[in-house]
Amino acid sequence: MTAASPAVEDGLVERTLAADGRRARAAMLAYLPQDGPRADLYDLVADYPSRPGKGIRPALCLATCRAHGGETEDALNGAAAIELLHNAFLVHDDICDDASHRRGAPALHRRHGVPRALNAGDALAWLAMGPLLDNVKTLGTELALDVLAEFQHLIQRTIEGQAVELAWRDRRFADLDVDTYLKVVIDKTCWYSTIHPCRVGALIGSRGRVDLEAIAHFGFFLGAVLQIRDDIENVTDCERAHAKGFGSDIIEAKPTLLLIHLARSVPPRTLDEVTRLVGPAGDSGGAGRAERISHVVELMERYGSIDYACAFADGLAGAALAEFEAAMGWLPESPDKDFLRMLVLHLRDPVIRGR
Repeated sequence: MTAASPAVEDGLVERTLAADGRRARAAMLAYLPQDGPRADLYDLVADYPSRPGKGIRPALCLATCRAHGGETEDALNGAAAIELLHNAFLVHDDICDDASHRRGAPALHRRHGVPRALNAGDALAWLAMGPLLDNVKTLGTELALDVLAEFQHLIQRTIEGQAVELAWRDRRFADLDVDTYLKVVIDKTCWYSTIHPCRVGALIGSRGRVDLEAIAHFGFFLGAVLQIRDDIENVTDCERAHAKGFGSDIIEAKPTLLLIHLARSVPPRTLDEVTRLVGPAGDSGGAGRAERISHVVELMERYGSIDYACAFADGLAGAALAEFEAAMGWLPESPDKDFLRMLVLHLRDPVIRGR
């Protein structure tokens, strides 16, 4: 296990996340229309962007740009576009999952109904085009089109990943495997959470001279650590999971590394029991939501599924650090380069501690 760096301890990661998150959020909110149908549309559009998030995506974009020699303002439009699309995906994901909460408050479709929430999500995705078009003025036509092409690829990969995940929920747990899980993670989580922000930041900061494939390798491992951290926190950290709903991944039958390990570790009779307990309805024998979550989590603890996921994340973090050195180790030392390296440990450490 890699020891934590002083850069983590002195709060560099937290400060960068907070500062770049504020910059990107202000830029994103500036693209929300101030006129038109407010109560019926734009108040709903502003709801999720107004709720505080972690700021990982914009910080990755802006810090990677600066580490490659660019300025914050160069990549700010790209970061705003990522955040607008991210919020659009959240609205649509919550509808698909029938999630009850998002960032500590009721999900948008629970407040306003599915049709109006769906329309607001569509509007957020459309508004993401604004900052991308404005890149022509700040970056020039050629580089702005390169960023737009990255954005188009991101959307395709993420939507395809969502389709695979939704189809996967209908499969038997015994059919799920780690390789397929990682395929879903790279398309559904990594491309828009880590790979795309890093690629766009590097593309802008280097003015197109950097190896984006090497950046993508780092982004994949970083994004996988982020996803597994979220999977683990959903069933272990009541306070953090409260914003989305403790154990919601179990009720929504989300394909997580923990459930895959559990399905492959329990005897057939227990697997049948788990299959009945997981999912929005199913044959749960009348057990309530809290009882179902508690029983599945207890089985995860008993069969070592949480420890397995923690160890898996630790291994991915080591791979992420190696890929970071391959992709960006040559860059001049700077606080932004330190942030990118130390973010790996920042995401990994809460998963490892106490396990």
